[in-house]
Amino acid sequence: MTDAVPLPLVVKDLSFQYHTRSTPAIQNIHLTLEPGQIMLLAGSSGCGKTTLMRCINGLIPHSYTGEMTGDVLIHGQSVHGMGLSQISTHIGTLLQDPERQILGTYVLNEVCFGLESQGMSYMEMLPKAYKALERLHILHLKDKETFFTSGGEKQKVALAGVLAMEPDILLLDEPLASLDPASAHEALLAFRELADEGLSVMIVEHRVEDVLAIHPEKVLYMDDGKIIYNGDAAGVMDAVDYSRIKLPAPVIARRAKSHPAPHFQPTVPKIDPQSQPLVSFQNVRFQYKEDTPEVLHGINLDIRAGEVIAILGHNGCGKTTTVKHALGLLKPTSGKVLLEGVDSKKSTVATSAKTIGYVFQSPSQMLFAATVREELAYGPKNLKFSPQQVEDNVNWAIETVHLEEELPTPPLALSFGQQKRVSIASVLSMRSRVLMMDEPTAGQDYWNYQSFMSTILQTPGFDAIVFITHDLDLALIFANRVVVLYGGEIVADGHPQDILQDEEKLNKWRLLPTSLLKLNQQLWPKTGQYLCAEALSQFI
Repeated sequence: MTDAVPLPLVVKDLSFQYHTRSTPAIQNIHLTLEPGQIMLLAGSSGCGKTTLMRCINGLIPHSYTGEMTGDVLIHGQSVHGMGLSQISTHIGTLLQDPERQILGTYVLNEVCFGLESQGMSYMEMLPKAYKALERLHILHLKDKETFFTSGGEKQKVALAGVLAMEPDILLLDEPLASLDPASAHEALLAFRELADEGLSVMIVEHRVEDVLAIHPEKVLYMDDGKIIYNGDAAGVMDAVDYSRIKLPAPVIARRAKSHPAPHFQPTVPKIDPQSQPLVSFQNVRFQYKEDTPEVLHGINLDIRAGEVIAILGHNGCGKTTTVKHALGLLKPTSGKVLLEGVDSKKSTVATSAKTIGYVFQSPSQMLFAATVREELAYGPKNLKFSPQQVEDNVNWAIETVHLEEELPTPPLALSFGQQKRVSIASVLSMRSRVLMMDEPTAGQDYWNYQSFMSTILQTPGFDAIVFITHDLDLALIFANRVVVLYGGEIVADGHPQDILQDEEKLNKWRLLPTSLLKLNQQLWPKTGQYLCAEALSQFI
């Protein structure tokens, strides 16, 4: 009789508390992951998902310190006493924030980095790197400088670097956060294919509905550092709080009908078409370098009071580049950007900040202060607000993102999702006329992103709101205008109900229809408007 082969991953009674925190981040975690399985790990932002992954991949205790009890076994061997290099031969990790993972100057160099660190020759590395790039449909980016890749492209490049290492356990922390819907679908199919080839895959993701489409063998739901549900995909539909994680729209509507709960159906402001534009793009063209292709090809766009604009488009289409022009972080190669009638080439970023508050895609590009309170007070102090105004604005902003208890905490000690909310709050506290947010829901659970978006819309003070998103549902619920970019050009601009109804065009633009969009279209004769899934429950 032969001994049983140890499982790739076993977690036994695992608890961990950071030295900087007064309570445990995770408690009494038990789980197993078998070869060929996909495990979806879901839960509210800050519930302990990322901490669990850090214990598995060795970042705890090697990079993050605290008190750890219990054990993690990789192929039957305890991680206690194993070095990071030894763990990384078995486990590949994609971090939430690709900015922290990319080191190479060019894409191909980045994908080869891990292989080179293992001592592989160039001829050994190249086939593995090309295979990883092809699997994610980004081989065309191999010679591009990583600095000039979009946030979504960075996510794919970082993932390609992990896949090239050919680990037997794959840990993915919010792998879909920066990906357009079509790219997210392609990445999920790649994960399913890898699992079917024998890889063990753990996916931490708020986009639960998307992951369920590839039929994960196990689903875990965490709350307050503990596993609340550990079972199959079918069981999770009724086992978890439907207001906390994003389930398919028909499931939410069905459960909300029988068990109503408070929800966020915002009152979207009315547009004043006669008002003067707050921001005006006039035939804006842009290229980062003279010898590189244009990124923007003749952008014409006016932003007026009362508008809540969702900017949609595939990874690398120019969404972030466009928004950065409004604040003056980038200047047009040709054409003009006018901010309240002033040419952006004649103003500074500091003066523009009085009109536009801009939330970067990556919180690590924004956060620097010793505490969350100091972070939120920095902007209004620089704008010469009175001490009472600063205090009032900080309190309002932190309440809007539901992080009041974290005011004394160092921002970079928080989870990625919480850091994202702090970065949003740091801009809210300045009370600029126009609020611009790049992927505001990245790393956010369903309840939090609905809550703070609703609060922002219902709070007086912002004349206009612009947000870049890959979340089609966010656009159809909260926006009164949708702008679609494709290949550096605006290809659609109008009311969400007019832009989002053409499924053929959405597929062409890599914006896949969601279950909420389909349910809204089905119930349109009864509703006459786009609603959140909870509000649709009264019509089914």
